[in-house]
Amino acid sequence: MTLPKLSLRSVLLPGLLGLAATATHAQSRVNAITTAVPILTISPDARSSALGEAGVAISPDANAGYYNPGKLGFVRYQYSAAASYTPWLASIANDMGLAYLSGTSKLGERSTISANLMYFDLGQIDYRTANNQPNGSFNPKEYAFTVGYGQKLSDNFGVGLNARYVRSNLTGGSTDSNPGNAIAVDLGAYYTTDLSIGAGEYNLALGAAVSNIGNKITYTDANQPDFLPTNLKLGTAITRELDAYNRLTVTVDANKLLVPTPFYDVNDPTDNRQAPAVVAENEKRANYGIVRGITSSFSDAPGGFSEEMKEINLSAGLEYVYNDLLMARVGYFYENPMKGDRQYLSFGAGVRYQVFGVDGTYLVPNSKANPLAQTLRVSLHFNFNELSEAFGSSDSPTN
Repeated sequence: MTLPKLSLRSVLLPGLLGLAATATHAQSRVNAITTAVPILTISPDARSSALGEAGVAISPDANAGYYNPGKLGFVRYQYSAAASYTPWLASIANDMGLAYLSGTSKLGERSTISANLMYFDLGQIDYRTANNQPNGSFNPKEYAFTVGYGQKLSDNFGVGLNARYVRSNLTGGSTDSNPGNAIAVDLGAYYTTDLSIGAGEYNLALGAAVSNIGNKITYTDANQPDFLPTNLKLGTAITRELDAYNRLTVTVDANKLLVPTPFYDVNDPTDNRQAPAVVAENEKRANYGIVRGITSSFSDAPGGFSEEMKEINLSAGLEYVYNDLLMARVGYFYENPMKGDRQYLSFGAGVRYQVFGVDGTYLVPNSKANPLAQTLRVSLHFNFNELSEAFGSSDSPTN
């Protein structure tokens, strides 16, 4: 893509990532929260993206560590691996893509290690000078490498930890910017139990994870670093065994960024973000430390409690499984218009046969002009040795 009359610093704007932060509805105030490397908050695999990006409490697979390391101890296979790819913003560009590789290995019946790599290619950027003359080109890239460990503390409860290295190279190290680097951790917990309600057999799962707790990233000014997208996700999944061959799961996640909310003057009808008092307050918030940024995020919205609630994104999905062979999925993702207005319906399907599986997802956004239109995700799965085969035990997870 060509960017005319573009300064190198402006390449750093989150809008370049195309995460649909532009609102598609007219609204008096838009106060979206922006962070460095927002791609870290996007579901990279086809299964969870088909469920409206819900993933913190659904049954664990090779991608479990990304959503909730607390699920890792419940992975069913001695070894599992997955590969996913998304042509990013296909409706407006043809050279952007999100690739994701993940794998798990059991250390015993109760513990699992994992590793994953996310790679985001933003395509070629052709720079132009202020006089609209060619000024070189560059291929921005971001990646995150993660290792994790999960442990079942009981048959029903597990915890886990991820450690992540993040590198964001958006300008190629030009004279006024440098690649950003960060180290972050995730913490997760997972609970699952079987229930009998009337004549029905159910499984209830609860999940919680805090991800991307790490240092700020610096691109240009060391005195103005950018927060990572630290976020809290809570979710549940309820599975009903309809009969010996049919299974239905309903899942819901709630997600909130744990970074400072941009400040504005609620009493200023013109919404002047350049007013001295507004600029000063935003500079103060940008200089918060990691801990203060997290703790303040629950009560710093200028619009009070109602705006804090608008910062919670909701994901909901329904998954039908036939004989552990065929899967059909539908989901919905909701972000308040004031906070970015990403809203879309998702459809997906999957197949599992012996050690191999494949999933696909298609997104239908709330507006034809939404850059998420025509977004596809495809994932391949490879699973080797059921838990009972690997350790000579009859125990296996119920979900």
